[in-house]
Amino acid sequence: MRERQWYLDAMQAEKMWSVADGSGVTVAVIDSGVDASLPDLRGQVLPGTAPGENAESTTEDRDGHGTNMALLISGKGTAGGIKGLAPGAKILPVKAYTQITDKIARSIRYAADRGAKVINISVGGIYDPVGRTQIKSAAEYAAKKGSLIFASAGNDGDKGNRSEAPADVPGVVAVAAVDQTLSAARFSSHGPHVALAAPGVEIPERCTQTTGYCAGDGTSQAGAIASASAALIWSAHPDWTNNQVLRVMLETAGKPKEGKVPSQYIGYGIVRPRKVLLDKEGAPGPADVNPLLSGKGDGRPTRDLNEREKGERSDAAQNSEGNKRIDDRGERTEGSSVWVITAVAAGLVGTLVLTALLIRRRRKRGGVA
Repeated sequence: MRERQWYLDAMQAEKMWSVADGSGVTVAVIDSGVDASLPDLRGQVLPGTAPGENAESTTEDRDGHGTNMALLISGKGTAGGIKGLAPGAKILPVKAYTQITDKIARSIRYAADRGAKVINISVGGIYDPVGRTQIKSAAEYAAKKGSLIFASAGNDGDKGNRSEAPADVPGVVAVAAVDQTLSAARFSSHGPHVALAAPGVEIPERCTQTTGYCAGDGTSQAGAIASASAALIWSAHPDWTNNQVLRVMLETAGKPKEGKVPSQYIGYGIVRPRKVLLDKEGAPGPADVNPLLSGKGDGRPTRDLNEREKGERSDAAQNSEGNKRIDDRGERTEGSSVWVITAVAAGLVGTLVLTALLIRRRRKRGGVA
């Protein structure tokens, strides 16, 4: 899978790992659970919790979504599997799959209390005022405890573009998705709450409806990659606070070349942890001031979105999802909305629970071959 993880090459991951690999940082994955038995995740997953659900272990994942997020963050790439962007980071699984009004809020508080520096939330929903207040209070609690929360912005950019929590909660880092051309993905939800963007198109992951590996599209994947980026930076600068890590991420992000910054499509820009680790850019600034809440994120545009990607880019550009599939010979064919690679690894069969809480996965328009 490593050769298909295009974003690792674009982000110069191999060079960054010579400086920092996420060691010393715990990333909480609030999701459907994490399958700790996978070779790629052995030794990477800490004991977690499932607030209000004691029937199942957090290391069991019937859906597969949380496991894929964990792989993108700290997978070891064992036996040709998926390599995480921060392979030295540890994963704290917090199961929050079914909808309970205060479940996300309790999960956030638990992760913060367990010392998770980074909290990845690739789920979202429409909450009543009481639910939103609970999530907002939990986010403020986590911030005071020193945690940094990343939440996927949502996949409704081309279907109504509704705003969902926790991504739109003040102080939470809402992450949008970009494709291989560094253009905003058509499906990626947008709005004034978007803070950063990260790769979220054709991202290799374990198939959830069949065996082998698939390519996933979604802000879920973008959120996980942004979380891993924060883990890399924090690993190299363990004395920085959550606000300082976020500030340098905003300052060094690849800005849109024109238009207002922050942009409603990619916020302050596309995550570029290499600018911090390799180029030594970014000023951490005040330790106790959240740059999103203070409005002091560096909004200066730059011509350099990514040194490996040249040419004109527009943050508002909309890509075609393509309906591409890669068969076991590596050839591109028309068909499913995701590509499938035949592999020996066993897939996870997931059952999507349609509740107010939504797992952020791009819906397939056709069956998977």
